[in-house]
Amino acid sequence: MNRLYFLAPDVICAKEIVNDLLLARIEERHIQILAKDNSELREENLPEANLLLESDFVPAVQKGIAAGGTTGLLAGLAAIAFPPAGIVLGGGAVLISTLAGAGFGAWASSMIGVSVPNTQLKAFEDSIEKGAFLMAVDVKKSRIDEIEDLVRKHHPEANIEGVEPNKSVFP
Repeated sequence: MNRLYFLAPDVICAKEIVNDLLLARIEERHIQILAKDNSELREENLPEANLLLESDFVPAVQKGIAAGGTTGLLAGLAAIAFPPAGIVLGGGAVLISTLAGAGFGAWASSMIGVSVPNTQLKAFEDSIEKGAFLMAVDVKKSRIDEIEDLVRKHHPEANIEGVEPNKSVFP
């Protein structure tokens, strides 16, 4: 899945785009809208952005897994090279310490990432502050052009802001 970004100038345009996307068989769970004031989204029954879009959770988890896994690997190798109290350790110790480090790194960094605004959305902050609605739509790669054309054709007032490739936690 790839994430398409659109900026709708107002709630009416956002609602119309959502309706068009639903008619194009994009499930509502794949549509998220970020606005300055979410009360308008609730009044119009529009899908709100979730915590994964609003925060830096995903990039933080990715960095935490890498840093924690590397630290765990090094700790495991050190334990084999310098075994504590004459205990003989094998490859299992390296595997366990690597997995434990990756798990701890993911957990610790996710706690930080969830409290930090999404750095990938910095480019849209001014528009959102001025009242625009940022729409994030997850679609298969094969449908990107179709969905962009749909929005371009029916809603020329909306800005197509680009595509974020492969949005999964583990690319």
